[in-house]
Amino acid sequence: MSENKEASQVIAVGSDHAGFAVKEAVKKRLQERGWRVEDYTQVEAGAGDYPQVGRPVAEAVARGDFPRAVLVCGTGLGMSYVSNRVPGVRAALCFNCEFARLSREHNDSNILVIPGRVAIPDPPLAILDAWLDTPFSQDERHVRRIYQIDHPEE
Repeated sequence: MSENKEASQVIAVGSDHAGFAVKEAVKKRLQERGWRVEDYTQVEAGAGDYPQVGRPVAEAVARGDFPRAVLVCGTGLGMSYVSNRVPGVRAALCFNCEFARLSREHNDSNILVIPGRVAIPDPPLAILDAWLDTPFSQDERHVRRIYQIDHPEE
């Protein structure tokens, strides 16, 4: 994605207390890349519950307020659980760059979830960059699968 295209876009970020430091680094990298950042974090580094941040971010993405978002909590699991309950959200918990690339290329993930307190193979900012730089492939099989995710009743 080019710097000019990113500069015209806004992205949401959020964390609980356990993901605060990583979220701050993510926020800085996004701004360096030209993104305008809307931070939904409700706490300083002290306390906070992931559902109070994750759900509003996921709902904003589902409404179309943001094309994408990044969420961080201790393990990444909590933010994944809460955000994937919102229809239209495809949140991907990514521990490495390959997961990030595949989540975009195959699944058009619209929320990246990164762990803030557990050891992961790739650095969080490398994961973020891989996720931002990978477009959705638009391959028919991937489009079909996303439709099936979003329309389970059919």
